[in-house]
Amino acid sequence: MRIVIAEDDALLREGLALLLRAESLDVVATAGDPDGFLEALGVHKPDVAIVDVRMPPTHTDEGIVAAVEARRRQPDLAVLVLSAYVEQAFATELLSHGSARLGYLLKERVGRVDEFLSALHRVADGGTAIDPDVVAQLLVRTRPDTRLDRLSPRERDVLALMAEGLGNAAIAERLFVTDGAVHKHIRSIFAKLDLAPTDRADRRVTAVLHFLEDANRRV
Repeated sequence: MRIVIAEDDALLREGLALLLRAESLDVVATAGDPDGFLEALGVHKPDVAIVDVRMPPTHTDEGIVAAVEARRRQPDLAVLVLSAYVEQAFATELLSHGSARLGYLLKERVGRVDEFLSALHRVADGGTAIDPDVVAQLLVRTRPDTRLDRLSPRERDVLALMAEGLGNAAIAERLFVTDGAVHKHIRSIFAKLDLAPTDRADRRVTAVLHFLEDANRRV
C-alpha cells in the first residue's frame, strides 16, 4: 500500500507517517498544502491518500477540493479524509462523486490506532469508512417526513453501522444478534427505502447515501 499524506499540521503529518511506517506501510510522500499533495500524486501514483479537510491558504475546504481533484486525476485512488469536526456538507460533497474507496474520519479517531488502521485498510480494499460520530450526527439531523422515518430503531442502528462500512458479520457482533437477523433487517431496510435489486447499483451504498444526501439538503 503506497500512501501520500496531505496535512498542514507538521506534528500530525509526521506522526501519521511514523505510525504507518511502523505498520510496514509505504508512505511515499507527505505534503503540507493542496498543491504539494497534487504534485506528489502525479509523481508517486499512490494507492491511498490521507487528506485533511482544512488546508492552506484559507483553511476552509481546500482539502476536500484537492481530494475531489485527485480522484478526477486518478479515479482508482482511495481517499481517507480527516477532519477535526463533523462537517456534514464536506462529507456529502466528497461522497457525491462516488463512495467506493472513500473514508471520512474525525482526527480523534487516529489516536485509536486499531480503528484508524481498520478504516484505512477498508478504504484501500475498495470499501467505505465513515466515522461513527459523523453517522450519528447525520442521522439526528436528517429532516422528518422522509423514507427514513419508515425504519424501526433497530433498522436505523443497522443502517448506521452499514454507513461506517461494516459488513454483516461485524454488524451482528456489534449488535449482539445473529447474521441471519442482520440479513433480515437489511432486506427490510432496502424494501422500506424502495431500493429494488439492480445490476447497476450497490443497494448498501445507496441506502447509506440516501440519508447522507437527505441530510445535506438541510444545509
